[in-house]
Amino acid sequence: MQILSQLKSLKRFTDLYKRRWVSRSCTDVKDVELTQELKHRIEKHWCKHLNQDQFDDTALGNKFYVLSMFPYPSGNLHMGHVRVYTISDAIARFQRMCGKNVFHPMGWDAFGLPAENAAIQRGIEPKVWTERNIAQMKQQVTDLGCSFDWSHELSTCSLEYYKWTQKLFLMLYNEGMAYQNEALVNWDPVDKTVLADEQVDYNGCSWRSGAKVEKRLLKQWFIKTTAYAKQLLEGLDDCILKDWRDIINLQRHWIGECNGYSFQLLTSGSNYLRVWTAQPEHFKDPNAFVVLKTEHYLGKVAQDEVHMTVENPFTGTIMPLIFSNEPAFPENCDVYLAAPNFREEDRELQRSLSLSFFADNGLNFESLKVADLRNDVLETAERLKLGGYSVSSKLQDWLISRQRYWGTPIPIIHCDKCGAVPVPDSQLPVRLPEKSAFKNEDKDIFQCSCPKCGNAGARPETDTMDTFFDSSWYYLRYLDANNKHEMFDKRLAHQCMPVDLYIGGKEHAVLHLYYARFINHFLHSQGLVPTQEPFSRLLVQGMVMGRSYRVKGSGRYVQEHEVEIVNVKRNQAILKETKEAVVISWEKMSKSKMNGVDPTDMFREYGTDTTRLIILADVAPTSHRNWSNATFPGILNWQKRLWRMVNEFCDLRSSSESCKVDTNSIEFKAEEEKLFDARNFYVKGVTFNYRHAYQLSVAISKMQGLTNSLRRAPKSIQSFSKEYERSLAAQLIMLAPMAPHFSSELWSKFVSAPKRLHSSPTDFNWETDVLAQRWPEIDQQYKVDLTVKVNGFENCIIKIARSHIDNVTHNDALDLAFNTDSVTSYLIDKKIRTTNFALYPGIEAVLNIYVDKVKQEKSNSRTTGSKEGGAIV
Repeated sequence: MQILSQLKSLKRFTDLYKRRWVSRSCTDVKDVELTQELKHRIEKHWCKHLNQDQFDDTALGNKFYVLSMFPYPSGNLHMGHVRVYTISDAIARFQRMCGKNVFHPMGWDAFGLPAENAAIQRGIEPKVWTERNIAQMKQQVTDLGCSFDWSHELSTCSLEYYKWTQKLFLMLYNEGMAYQNEALVNWDPVDKTVLADEQVDYNGCSWRSGAKVEKRLLKQWFIKTTAYAKQLLEGLDDCILKDWRDIINLQRHWIGECNGYSFQLLTSGSNYLRVWTAQPEHFKDPNAFVVLKTEHYLGKVAQDEVHMTVENPFTGTIMPLIFSNEPAFPENCDVYLAAPNFREEDRELQRSLSLSFFADNGLNFESLKVADLRNDVLETAERLKLGGYSVSSKLQDWLISRQRYWGTPIPIIHCDKCGAVPVPDSQLPVRLPEKSAFKNEDKDIFQCSCPKCGNAGARPETDTMDTFFDSSWYYLRYLDANNKHEMFDKRLAHQCMPVDLYIGGKEHAVLHLYYARFINHFLHSQGLVPTQEPFSRLLVQGMVMGRSYRVKGSGRYVQEHEVEIVNVKRNQAILKETKEAVVISWEKMSKSKMNGVDPTDMFREYGTDTTRLIILADVAPTSHRNWSNATFPGILNWQKRLWRMVNEFCDLRSSSESCKVDTNSIEFKAEEEKLFDARNFYVKGVTFNYRHAYQLSVAISKMQGLTNSLRRAPKSIQSFSKEYERSLAAQLIMLAPMAPHFSSELWSKFVSAPKRLHSSPTDFNWETDVLAQRWPEIDQQYKVDLTVKVNGFENCIIKIARSHIDNVTHNDALDLAFNTDSVTSYLIDKKIRTTNFALYPGIEAVLNIYVDKVKQEKSNSRTTGSKEGGAIV
């Protein structure tokens, strides 16, 4: 059965790549040294051969969706982009070589304030500015050697995309999930737009313009994300989520504990007031009233009204709305629901505020069941669409209104007769004006007809959407980017979602992930996607850090050439010109800190593949990467060793001299056995770190280990050993996802060598390029590890043949462990609390045993005593 399975897998792989024959090398025998000029020649030659693979949407049973967060098209890649797209490309290429049908799309988060500001400064349209930047960045991404599927490319500013963003808004609106309300907002007086709380720094200044933020009362559009708060919180326990690590806690903290309920009640000023309470049954009190903090935004509205009130739909009464800081407001709330018939402190509050009692409705609140009252309130709220959602006191609805031109228009028409009217689907998209609104060239763009009554004096909504709304669903549009009839094909979504691996920066681990999760939960409720959670595995990559130099005292950043290093280890330096002390530190790369590195300069000086290897080496993808040329020699020397090794192999195989070697000798077989062990050991390590741990820096270390083993092999082994041939092939194949140009050239030279010894098609194919090769597998007879850990510490390793490891169950692992002396002797005075078992097919297995020490009872006898021990299973 195992052989049959392998043959079927091989056939799928061969069919997928049957048109990809090996290409000729672009170097010759005189190219002994790997120079920079030679690297550039190799990359120029192979770049046209690298990205021939396309996602097959007709064969989705074997799909792997790897997604990297799409960039804002600023016009230039930075090293952070290089890192995230190299990671995603390496994993995508690896999965293809494992026979997966990989979906690896790319697009542009193209709306937003930076493009509009840049366009204003240059006197051009944001559309023109953005399209130029997209073209430039697309070329840079191509130069990086990434295997993106450009047939699914999208841009959030294109009509073909934002038409469906508007459709998504209308779906929410029709479900009562989008509404307009007055709110006190953060206003940037320079950029003239609303800012989210997260876009205001601790000094109260705008994150982008640096201006002091003002508070303004504006009518804004909101999405009722709080309706899904409890569902989103519980979704963090979904078994579909893997490797989210601390992002789970960040999401939990953002959502908060859903220990109360939120209601939206209409005030006499026609505003909606959010009332949060942990006791919704208090609405049943006919004497209930609402207290707002004196600084609440409705205080400004109340200045125009003598008495402000709020409806209580649960009793049919009108509640007074009082401004006071006297009550004990719930945490993070500036609204307090008082119920004198339920709480004595509210009765005292009522007296202190000189509020008269309403007529008694005859209810005996002490005899009523609180649960019944609560259920009645919640059911009424759901029926009347007034909320009643389980939510934390701090979580607010999503404010999506932005007061700038360059964004997705909100598809609403305002009519004096009909109010807010949604634009019919047949009239989508609501287009952006051809000329930017800031030029005010055409006043007619602010007039239209009402879709409901035909009133010619209606006005289109002039606010545009927060760009987080654009990016909240792009992973779904990628699947069907050219669909002109619907947002995406439901069939495709059900077969391709969730995303298998999502890669991006930690700066988006709260808001973007929260909004994307919310939209997917909503679409799941509409039956359009198969799972509530959109992303299965999450890889949050660390930032690329540059060494910065800041003058002590003034804080002014200076360039490296202006500084004299006094003590490298102690980070001590002085400014050459003035001898002032300079502070050296590692900070996120930026122009303002003068510590950035231009990827184009790296490509020019070292080559694309070298840059890719450097960005992946030394530290895990999830850790910050301190960018220093002191780390470059390790990768540069490794590439040179690989180059010499392949050239030497070709020379030996091409040699006309025939030396006599006894391939059956003990010495020869011993060397082959070493290579057998080395090949399997390093293939195991590299595969695990590509497929499971995503520790690509460790994968590089493992490959370097295999290089060392190959270099130690005698020339007789290089000339006459099948195992050497297999091992060298494995080395080049495993390098290919990270350095596709370089490994393609090495492979082309490797397969051009004469006197081939190995012919098994299950290992590699002499006739196809390296990226079309099957990923190396561990030999069936090689023994892999069942690692037994007790309380997190390794106790022993049990060796099991590769052919049997995949059949080992949790119970099998326990049996093997309890028949091992090191385990049983350690557990003799312990009580087993729990165990878990992880199997990494074809690679290894791990059994974790968690124990507590058994307390020994003291014997009452002075002369005799007994101790009984043993593992308690």
